[in-house]
Amino acid sequence: MNETLLQQKIYAGYAKSAQVLGISSMLYRASSSLTPIAAGNVVTTLPASLNAEDMGVQKPQRFGNALWYCLIDGTQTRVGDYLVNAAGTFFIAAMQPLLPILAVKCNRAVRISRMPMQNSAGYVGYSGVVISQETDVLGTSGALGSFVSGWPASILIGGKTDKDSGLPSDVKEAGYEILLPASVPITIVESDILQDDLGRNFAIAAAELTDMGWRILATEEHA
Repeated sequence: MNETLLQQKIYAGYAKSAQVLGISSMLYRASSSLTPIAAGNVVTTLPASLNAEDMGVQKPQRFGNALWYCLIDGTQTRVGDYLVNAAGTFFIAAMQPLLPILAVKCNRAVRISRMPMQNSAGYVGYSGVVISQETDVLGTSGALGSFVSGWPASILIGGKTDKDSGLPSDVKEAGYEILLPASVPITIVESDILQDDLGRNFAIAAAELTDMGWRILATEEHA
């Protein structure tokens, strides 16, 4: 049996399992940088069943783990698609040949803004950060930088935590690991500013585009 035929049979099996175990899910595919969860981005509605990386469906999910296996008709989905159902919002992170479909559960929505690039050289190239000059490159903001709409993402504690200043009331800047799908239509770079729907601001320290999407290490910034 060739690999293509075998893959089709596997996805057909996932589809049958989803008919029994799954719940109705909206499948979204991004068409711009504004937000993927929009009426115009709906691809289809189909059943999906998600489990905590356990095809026997015997284990609950653990703290600090955003990864799930997804039983769904894989002929309908692409890497980077979003699934929205009663269990939450997920993005398809990987559809590796002959292996389970990997999804990431999203707990926040985010937007990313960026300072304009300096074109000058020499001493005049130095500039401080001016918040009003930031430009949204992913998601949108409203008046005074308020959050309007963004991309669902996973934001969990992880990565490097900055040292405090040693003052009695000082708090360390916590490190976070942020996951976004490969369908994000921009290149995320260090020093980009990420804001979530809770109003938290994160300074991106490192951003890596992997086969499973964007893996970002960031530090929460406090006023």
